[in-house]
Amino acid sequence: MRKMGLRSKIVRNWKPVSSSKRKIENRKNLLNQDFATTGINQKWVTDITYIHTIKGGWCYLSTIQDLHSKKIIAWKFRKRMTTDLVMKTLETAVTYHPENDELILHFDLGAQYTSREYEKRLQELKIKHSFSKKGCPSDNAAIE
Repeated sequence: MRKMGLRSKIVRNWKPVSSSKRKIENRKNLLNQDFATTGINQKWVTDITYIHTIKGGWCYLSTIQDLHSKKIIAWKFRKRMTTDLVMKTLETAVTYHPENDELILHFDLGAQYTSREYEKRLQELKIKHSFSKKGCPSDNAAIE
């Protein structure tokens, strides 16, 4: 290869980087792994899925699932994993589904979900937010 001037292409494995500097305080787990509901729009869960594509590299799918119907009620697909991605998913969900004052939206401790912008919007919509415990994916098992 050296004689012919060829070099191999090195692909490094992508690894998520944790942010230990971020404070996690007053984050309540209202769902507490109770995934049962008596009606639609009582409990929603949300998460971001990492998808590797051949041409585009990493892409991200944000989804919200209603725990009663088990249906994905809103989703957005983007090249960047930003707060805007989860905000647009939330806006789609509330646009097409009637409001409920007792609605709980459960998610993990990702930076997108713990952003001030996202929490402010949940308060405006009167949606109770519930957080998984750190390092406990089974708290969000319904959508994981």
